[in-house]
Amino acid sequence: RRPAAVLLQRLRSAPAGARGEALTEALRDAVLGLAAVLKALNAAVKDLDRSCAAHLGEHPDGEIFASLPRSGQINAAQILAEWGDCRQAYESPDSVAALAGCTPVTKESGKHRAVHFRWACNKRFRLALTTFADNSRHASPWAAKIYTQARKAGKDHPHAVRVLARAWIRVIWRCWLDGVVYDPAKHGAAAALMEPIAA
Repeated sequence: RRPAAVLLQRLRSAPAGARGEALTEALRDAVLGLAAVLKALNAAVKDLDRSCAAHLGEHPDGEIFASLPRSGQINAAQILAEWGDCRQAYESPDSVAALAGCTPVTKESGKHRAVHFRWACNKRFRLALTTFADNSRHASPWAAKIYTQARKAGKDHPHAVRVLARAWIRVIWRCWLDGVVYDPAKHGAAAALMEPIAA
């Protein structure tokens, strides 16, 4: 986590070893090869980002996911890609939350009951939803309140973000079923939080 200039200065000020020119050239070639791979990967990532953003606008549900606070085009496209557009695929928002790993697993046997983190899920979906949920709390007072309440209840950051993601899934579910974009003024809990601010 240090600036590149500091790291470069450290490399240049390091004492020279007595390894010989052949080894030095081999290491140099390896570093240049890795740098070329990184440049190619970065270029491919930028191309994919542009493609995702372009195709998001073409999808009938794209506007719904893009309307979510601080979702961004890439994150909205990731959520839509994992969520899908088949309305019959999910019975309820709880089905979506389970697929995305945002609900815990409860195991019961006799008098023993344990609640565990859900490992078996669509991990890309969980990452997309939790990334959005974490970002949304900086733009939505409703989301910030849910996150803060979860933290005050003793949950660590990742757990609180999953709680918030589960709350967002219910909201997104309604928008998705009705085919309407997210509007905080129509979101009852969010609108209630905004009233004192406007007054």
